[in-house]
Amino acid sequence: MAYFSFDASAFFFFFLGFVIHPILNRAVAWGPVDPTNGFISLPLNLSYYHIQKPYDVPEDQRYSFVNGVHKCWVYSTDKPHTLTSQTKPRTEIAIQGYNYSSGVWQFEGYGFVPYGTSGVCIMQVFGASAPHATTLMVRVYNGSLMYYKGPVLVPNIYDQWFRLNVIHDVDSAKVKVYINGTLKLEADGRGGTSHAFKCGVYAQNNDSYYMESRWKGIKVLKKCD
Repeated sequence: MAYFSFDASAFFFFFLGFVIHPILNRAVAWGPVDPTNGFISLPLNLSYYHIQKPYDVPEDQRYSFVNGVHKCWVYSTDKPHTLTSQTKPRTEIAIQGYNYSSGVWQFEGYGFVPYGTSGVCIMQVFGASAPHATTLMVRVYNGSLMYYKGPVLVPNIYDQWFRLNVIHDVDSAKVKVYINGTLKLEADGRGGTSHAFKCGVYAQNNDSYYMESRWKGIKVLKKCD
């Protein structure tokens, strides 16, 4: 007498292959996106850049701009950027003229972090509600690009150029981080009444003695109304 045997596990894996596999293939086929779609690039030149560096050294000893590349470096033993500041050392490009309190804004830049730089913020969205000072920090710890102290956005980031896009939707209180066109993080905002973008090097906990980042193609964008 013939009988039919139903193998549930085999059916399950068949289902995965039939339904899930094409979805994954389509996701891979889509690949990276352009986060700047729907945004307007705003005018930006060197006059918009304010270099925050240790107060007791000349700017050219911590910052350079050569052939379109901004280079920011600082030492863990350096002074803060003002006489009255209690913060750790930094050399940052603070973008002036585009402070914002509403709307959807975006930072784009191509970053480079040399081997050995660690315990440092390389980009931030400044401004938040107390007790916070920032809405977002992109940091580097031992070669990993991170959102604050975690999660890891990209491991093994040393010695390569990468495209960083940070979108801040103030009204929805959301922040998105894209690396090379791939969405790596969506996080909640942190309030605040005024925000601005910065990039460079700003020492954090467990900082290396020497910290450096390089930037090119910096843009500030605003979502089209």
